[in-house]
Amino acid sequence: MSCSLFEFCKIQELKTVRDFLFQSQTPEPVEEKNQTADNELTWDTSDWEAAWDSNENKEESASATTGEEETSGQSEPWLQDCVVSLSPCADLLVVARQQRAVFLSAKWRTDGSGREEMTLAVSWSGTLSAEERECVSSIIAIPLASQKRSSTGRPDWTCVVVGFTSGYVRFYTENGVLLLAQLLHVDPVLKLKCRTYEIPRHPGVTEQHEELSILYPFALVTIDGFSLFQSLRACRNQVARAAAAGSDVVPPPPLVYKKWGVQEMDSIVDHSSVGITTLCVFDQMKNASILGGFNASVKGSPPAMSQFVTVGAGPFTGFYYAVEGNSQPLLSHVALAVASKLTSAIFSAASGWLGWNKNKNKNEEEAAQKQKPKVEPATPLGIRFGLPDSRRHGESICLSPCNTLAGVTDDFGRVTLLDLARGIAIRMWKGYRDAQLGWLQVQEERGDREFSPSASLPRRHALFLIIFAPRRGILEVWAMQRGPRVGAFTVGKQCRLLYAGYRLMGVNSVTSQGWQLHTQQVCLLDPTTGALKTINIPFHLALSDKKNERAKDMHLLKRLTALLKVGDMEPETLESEAKSVLLEIKYPAIKKQALESLLSNKDTPVSCLTNITCALHDALKQQAADEVDPSLLQLCSAQQKLLQLYTDVQQLQAAENTEACSQNEDSLEGIEEELSRVGPTLQRYAQFTSKPSVSFAQDSPDTPLSPQAFLSQLECSEDGEVKVILRSEAEWNQLGSFMFWSCLCCKGPVHKVCDTLQEAGISPRQLLSLLLSVWLQREKEVLQKPMETVKNLHTLLVALSNMKGAVEDSWDPQSVSPWWQQVRSTCIQSHNAAAALLAALVAHRAAKASITSRADSKLQSEWETVSLELEQWVVCVRQLEDVLVLQTLQLVPLSQGTAGGAAVQCSIKTLLEGGTGGIADSVSKWVFRQSMAPERLKEILQRKEAEGADEKPEQNEGEEETEEKTSQEDADRTAELLVAVCQRFPHSLSPDLLFAHCCWEYVVQWNKDPEEAHHFSCAVEHLKLISSPHIQLGISTMMWSTFIVKRFSAASYLIEKVGKAPKDRLCRRDVGMGDKAMTSFLGCCVQLLQILMEVTALLVKNQSSLSFFPFYADSATEEVPPPELSVEEVWGGAEGPASIAELALDQRGVHFPLVQHHCLLASLLHAAMSFRVKVKPLSLFDSKGKNAFFRDLTTIQLMPSGDMDPTLISQRKEFLFRVLTAWVQAIDEPSSSAPPLSSAGPKADWWPSLCLELGSLLQVNPDILRRHLVCELYNQGLDLRAEEVMLEVEDKDVLGSQLLVLTGQRLSYCLLHNQEQTQAAMELLARLPPTLCTWLKAMDPSELRCPLVSLTQTSRLVSRLIEMLPENHAQYTLALHLLEAVDVLSTD
Repeated sequence: MSCSLFEFCKIQELKTVRDFLFQSQTPEPVEEKNQTADNELTWDTSDWEAAWDSNENKEESASATTGEEETSGQSEPWLQDCVVSLSPCADLLVVARQQRAVFLSAKWRTDGSGREEMTLAVSWSGTLSAEERECVSSIIAIPLASQKRSSTGRPDWTCVVVGFTSGYVRFYTENGVLLLAQLLHVDPVLKLKCRTYEIPRHPGVTEQHEELSILYPFALVTIDGFSLFQSLRACRNQVARAAAAGSDVVPPPPLVYKKWGVQEMDSIVDHSSVGITTLCVFDQMKNASILGGFNASVKGSPPAMSQFVTVGAGPFTGFYYAVEGNSQPLLSHVALAVASKLTSAIFSAASGWLGWNKNKNKNEEEAAQKQKPKVEPATPLGIRFGLPDSRRHGESICLSPCNTLAGVTDDFGRVTLLDLARGIAIRMWKGYRDAQLGWLQVQEERGDREFSPSASLPRRHALFLIIFAPRRGILEVWAMQRGPRVGAFTVGKQCRLLYAGYRLMGVNSVTSQGWQLHTQQVCLLDPTTGALKTINIPFHLALSDKKNERAKDMHLLKRLTALLKVGDMEPETLESEAKSVLLEIKYPAIKKQALESLLSNKDTPVSCLTNITCALHDALKQQAADEVDPSLLQLCSAQQKLLQLYTDVQQLQAAENTEACSQNEDSLEGIEEELSRVGPTLQRYAQFTSKPSVSFAQDSPDTPLSPQAFLSQLECSEDGEVKVILRSEAEWNQLGSFMFWSCLCCKGPVHKVCDTLQEAGISPRQLLSLLLSVWLQREKEVLQKPMETVKNLHTLLVALSNMKGAVEDSWDPQSVSPWWQQVRSTCIQSHNAAAALLAALVAHRAAKASITSRADSKLQSEWETVSLELEQWVVCVRQLEDVLVLQTLQLVPLSQGTAGGAAVQCSIKTLLEGGTGGIADSVSKWVFRQSMAPERLKEILQRKEAEGADEKPEQNEGEEETEEKTSQEDADRTAELLVAVCQRFPHSLSPDLLFAHCCWEYVVQWNKDPEEAHHFSCAVEHLKLISSPHIQLGISTMMWSTFIVKRFSAASYLIEKVGKAPKDRLCRRDVGMGDKAMTSFLGCCVQLLQILMEVTALLVKNQSSLSFFPFYADSATEEVPPPELSVEEVWGGAEGPASIAELALDQRGVHFPLVQHHCLLASLLHAAMSFRVKVKPLSLFDSKGKNAFFRDLTTIQLMPSGDMDPTLISQRKEFLFRVLTAWVQAIDEPSSSAPPLSSAGPKADWWPSLCLELGSLLQVNPDILRRHLVCELYNQGLDLRAEEVMLEVEDKDVLGSQLLVLTGQRLSYCLLHNQEQTQAAMELLARLPPTLCTWLKAMDPSELRCPLVSLTQTSRLVSRLIEMLPENHAQYTLALHLLEAVDVLSTD
């Protein structure tokens, strides 16, 4: 791989640039927008605002210029008369001539083909001179680094430094805004050069500081880079602030610089600032002896010196050394010379710069502008030595990036290479008149370093000198120091070689960490085309011949890699290029790597790969045996064989099938009957699996297999055997589709394909795995034509089993064959139930035919052909039929509005590993996904047991109630599927087992998301449907201890802490669910504990579910025997965890009083949450009762006994009173025609009976609760309900006294407090007895929640009072007066 010259940028509007620079009219600096005529230090920012919008306008005008106009207008060599500078970042190009200059900035645009390319468009143009008859003499563009921490090495902005013939040096932004101007010397500026920070590559290299050097005819000025960087940033910020505020720009303080007066040289035209150097001890002593003689003294440490190299005449080259520390910056000299005047001037300027004294007199400013800046004298600097040549005149000098070499051009057409450390010329080229020089430093790449013996050392750098001879139109590349010419290019004679020699300013050893500096070292500008080109030089060109071979091979490898990345190359061209590269590589390791890279390229056709591999193999064969790498030769032969196999199989798949698609039909007898038997299930399964789904195109099985993928999945051993590498499942299926799918579709010759694969040396076992994988993976296509594909599969399976090494000759039919066991294992593990069943049916027939043929060959009798192999096939087929029906059920689409979830993929292996409850567990998960109601499931299971048609109407009615959004036909089909599954699993899916698993599944899902309270409610409903009390008891105990008790205790403590029903936020924080969900949770807890009590009472002889036991459940005699759990015969080999039913039967009995104690607390908590009443539930129990809570229900705890504390009883009574009052307020049923109350929630009609039952358990007299309920009902105006409850009250006298007060309140409201009082009412009030009148006035009707009650109801209430009160009662007479008054009011 050799040097290359490639274009990276295009310059627009070159004709516009030339026309502007070569205008014939004389420029008038006074009228320029970006300059002032009076003082160069006064900044005009009128162009600042317009600079931002100029880019777009320039770019639009550039796009309208055609290439023909540019070419025709640039035929003359105009660029040689201009001063040109390109930023190292290639983002700014400056072209200047005399007083004018044009700035071109980088832009990205899209060409006609859609590719993005970088261009340079005019961003600013104008006049730079500020004084009369001054012209631009030198110019450089310096990019300034960003100070932001997130910067990655790109410049923040670019400063353009311009030197004039007047001696001024001015600094501009990329938009042409003047930042700073200073007169450093009265002579014209000859050269501007910059040195930036470079990371030292070796520990002994001195770290160089940044510096700007300015050359005058007999003076050299250096400005420290750090101070210049800070000053330029401050100036730019000041200009931006002034432009934004619309104020005047304050002149900046002068720059700090050093000025040397170079002496003992006739003329100087160019220079280079080498940097700080330190002499070794020997050179120090040598110089001291020469200068000072024998008695010269030598300092202990060599001094640091700044080295400068100049070129010109007399001598030809001069070397100057300025000892650091001997000369102070010239700002101090100025202060000593004009102490009084400059001190005030500097202070005034600094005060304005820092924001002080902004409102100074403008007259003083104008006077200061008219004064000529004072030029300070230079510090003399004598020449140390030089290269004398009286006739030779130097023209330019170019310093190398490593600061050790320099190239010098002269008027004799020579290029001289200088060793700056020794001060000698070490090489010279002739024939390069007007030559332009540049340097290119190339870093060793990582790939080259891997083969180097010094791989652990830092990467090396190679240095090349670039020489452009414009008169010859040639660009040459020379290796340093004494290397040959490694590259030459013919270019235009009008080109300009642009070499900056510096990078970003403002970078140091800290900020450069992690930066990627993207800079161009050398660029060639062609003015005829506007192209900017750079040179690419491989590192290996700098090495010797021995090392060059390996490096050349590495670059040939890179060339091949780049060649393979070109996507639109012709195959013939790619083949010839790649073949030449492979044959040219010498080292076997690199050649092997190149071959592997070629074989792994996806865009290379197989014919190209085959021809290249054959050519390389033939070339290796022609070499001597000791010169050939055996591994490379083996790789070539192996890949050649695999490519030939790929080509043969591909051609066979594309050829027409001339073979019969159905052979060996004798062994397929009966397959059609079996297919017709499972046909309906297959049809339903295919209907569910054929729904459209989203997939990626590259994952499609129909995607053709590329030769690269084929080669990556196969490997060839030394003995010629081909092995398939087990990679990902998708790649495995793709390889199987490539080999066998056309044969399965009856499109390819089966026997020819099998023979080809066998001859290639692929193991029959691996071919069988590939065949089964593609069969199972393409299940949808198989089910479209099941009969045809089954026959083809049979043909392929028989052909593979007849291969050598498939079925062992020594196999005894009475034992299990490894070959057929592999087929069974694949079917057992497959989740594609339909394809696995069809494969098992085919393999069963093929195995039976093989066993029969072996029996006939051994002359055995027919009754001996039954073998263990066939028995296992019978079991496998039966299991696959069961799995197919179960999987079809799992694929039933979900009804709208259900929680959903992914369908469970089941196989024989997963069901066996799931244990005896694996089948019921999968069905329970399906029931949960379908959100099937427990009653609906019970109805379907009863239908399965009855198997009669009379129950279908009942099923339809239930379906209409539970699944409103699903059509009746789909619901019936789903029910039929579930019935079919239950019939195939009569033991595993018995009703009790299914209900138990459904209950457990729902409570598990509720535990995952407690906000879904209906899941817990469904779990309790499924629990109620379990008929076996033993399973019911065990499931309840497991639910309580595993999921419930922890949240139940948290809810209890929370309500106890708050003293009332907590808010939603507290419930979520402590219990993990909202307040509504917690209310439902507590209600379900009550039901769960009631089930526990009922089951325990059923299992224990003569015990009531609501009475305390004198002994405990675990020691009681059981009357109901536990159920016997069993599984189907074919599923008897299940190995895995025990089922939920088995775990339930292993549970211990519970302690009934403890369960009742918890049920009592759950009821109190549920009532408190439902009616939002204030209570501390745990405070309603004594210490024994509190300690018994939240204990294991199977343990014996010390329970409360005897009479309770009257204070606790009073608190309990008050709580029950509040619950009854809240219930009465909740129902709020003033009329008797209202609909019946709901069975759940605060309006449920079972709350009064629950309170009475709780009262008996809490030692509260139930009759007191009944009397309170009657009074509350009358108070709410629910007289009819009150009369029903009144019949159960025992103490009628007390109730009568309570109701008498309520009647008086009603009558008092009617007579005294009603705003619409009638005249009859007033007359009645006057006729009432004084005692009754006084009593009525003492009543407070505001206590009535419903005072507006009809007089008929009040009259009926009074009648009831007279019936309840005995005649000797103290208030009997008052009741009679009330009756009389009510009757009078009713009559009126």
